[in-house]
Amino acid sequence: MRILGIDPGLKTLGWGVIAVDGPRLSHLGNGQCTSGEGDLAQRLLALHAGLTEVIATWRPDAAAVEQTFVNRDAAGALKLGQARGIALLVPAQASLSVGEYAPNAVKKAVVGVGHADKVQVAHMVRMQLPGVEIAGPDAADALAVAICHAHHLATAGRYAAALARAGA
Repeated sequence: MRILGIDPGLKTLGWGVIAVDGPRLSHLGNGQCTSGEGDLAQRLLALHAGLTEVIATWRPDAAAVEQTFVNRDAAGALKLGQARGIALLVPAQASLSVGEYAPNAVKKAVVGVGHADKVQVAHMVRMQLPGVEIAGPDAADALAVAICHAHHLATAGRYAAALARAGA
């Protein structure tokens, strides 16, 4: 199974694709889609085009998006929310199921603590995906989202199997 992780951002949208084979995870690709300068509509269009190309190239089976947490100004939160809309829309257009995870849940799944910093997240991504060359901090976060989703799917699969064995 291939999982696309997405770290939404208006200036830079990070993406990472991993392969899951049972308990084994391997890195396939990662990068950052940038929106450039200009009006909001053109920037969102650039993110849409970039993420659409990522999906066409890597053909993931599922996607996961990090939920945004902004405690600054309302205008900035609204713009970030629109970029997050692109991060949800593009995988849905490709008929992918999309998981959503809070930043603390992603950090806890990858690092073991919910308040890890970006350096710790990138380090643990490198540990779990040996040999990976990370395109930037947003790509590292996106790979962490993909890893979190892989763990979630594995747990859900074990839970479903246990229920089936129990006859529920």
